[in-house]
Amino acid sequence: MRLAPTAILFDWDNTLANGWAAIQAGLNAAFREFGLPEWSMEQVLANTRHSMAESFPAIFGEQWHRARDVFYVAVREQHLQVLRPMPGTAPMLQLAMTIAPLAIVSNKQGPMLRDEVAHLRWDGFFRAAVGAGDASADKPSAAPLHMALRACAVPAGPEAWYIGDTALDMQAARAAGMTAVLLGDASHDGGIAACNPDMQFADAAALAAHLVTLDKRSHMTNA
Repeated sequence: MRLAPTAILFDWDNTLANGWAAIQAGLNAAFREFGLPEWSMEQVLANTRHSMAESFPAIFGEQWHRARDVFYVAVREQHLQVLRPMPGTAPMLQLAMTIAPLAIVSNKQGPMLRDEVAHLRWDGFFRAAVGAGDASADKPSAAPLHMALRACAVPAGPEAWYIGDTALDMQAARAAGMTAVLLGDASHDGGIAACNPDMQFADAAALAAHLVTLDKRSHMTNA
């Protein structure tokens, strides 16, 4: 049997949860404020990767802080109401937490990320939920992944996994020295080959089916 990972870190949006309706509403509110064309959901999924501190200056220039404020007003109006778990996620997490310590690393603003985790009543699954602004840099930097690993009391290394849905997530995993695991087919990000993961699973159910085949490590009994 293959050994279980020492820790499993997860991306949030489109990996564990679907809150894209609120993100689209926030982006389009900012675009309207600045007289820019609005984005379809397909455009949102294809272009939302980096943290706001990196992506908004490229779109809005020196006015990006004002755009940020407009975005957050619109998002906060509905992000908890439209938030939904990705299919099969809750039972997968219930299984995964018996195999390795879990944490989240997202480029969503830290307080908003933790509000969403709490809203789904998933706090008990995770040792930490690290969002944009929590570490010295955001994904694809290794810094937030290393922060989450410290919360799990696990060193960085290929024995630890980072699971996400985009090429940027795979880049962050490799920057942190972790195994890069793709969840889904990345059709919104160039496909599986473009992401070049170390492992890939079609969905949460496929990931869970793999996890049950792994040999649990002694670290779980000592956690």
